[in-house]
Amino acid sequence: MINVCDINVMKPLLAEHGFHFSKAKGQNFLTQKWVPESIAQDAGVDKTAGVLEIGPGIGPLTQQLCLRAGKVCAVELDKRLAPILEKTVGEFDNLEIIWDDVLNQDVPGLIREKFAGLRPMACANLPYYITSPILTALLEADCFDSVTVMVQKEVAVRIAAKPGSEDYSAFTVFCQYYAEPKLLFDVPAHCFLPQPKVTSAVIQLNVRKERNWDIADEKIFFRLVRASFAQRRKKLSNGLASGFPELGKTGAAEVIEAAGFDANVRGETLSIPEFARIANEIARRKNND
Repeated sequence: MINVCDINVMKPLLAEHGFHFSKAKGQNFLTQKWVPESIAQDAGVDKTAGVLEIGPGIGPLTQQLCLRAGKVCAVELDKRLAPILEKTVGEFDNLEIIWDDVLNQDVPGLIREKFAGLRPMACANLPYYITSPILTALLEADCFDSVTVMVQKEVAVRIAAKPGSEDYSAFTVFCQYYAEPKLLFDVPAHCFLPQPKVTSAVIQLNVRKERNWDIADEKIFFRLVRASFAQRRKKLSNGLASGFPELGKTGAAEVIEAAGFDANVRGETLSIPEFARIANEIARRKNND
């Protein structure tokens, strides 16, 4: 098996096929083998797992997933990588590569088709510029046991943040609505070539089997969350009146009071169950109109 983290091995192979890493696509060369090994191991990949990998690149994580999983289905946008992946992971008969943008895929349909009888998981070393859209798509697909990704460390910290903390955001609430996050380990910049200007981190999102918040209307819930963080330093009533203009300032204040909160409460301090209480009060009013 080719050591794809050895620059001296890979440089001639990449040159042979005229391949250069694309900054626009967020491509970096991973130079430390322990990183993909640790991702695959800490994700809990074994023969019972079917793993969807997003963006295999030249194959460092793909190799480690294929060594452990029952099946790996990798989705790669950059077709220039085809001859290189043939050399680095072509030996694995439990691997299938789909040449497409994962955001164009029917992910639940893909998982049903490719991983029948296997425990579905997702693993990826995500390009920084497209982290949020891909994580959103994977979580909304709601068909994985877990999603384990390497992302910019500040994004990982934001995903795992607690209510009231500086890093807590609408994206935090979205991710924690679908899954329980667990920070696994940091990946320093020197593990890549070229070196990024930031530290990366690996985070695992264990998808919730149950969401016991009794949310009456999911759309209202997420609309409320977005409105709450749109005016982060202001009272929740301001964000609520802006995000739900049909309530107006008076209606927003009444909703907050009816849900049992102080008039001066700020959205960034609220937990998911507390957001649910307010969202349900808005839904009740809408249904009574």
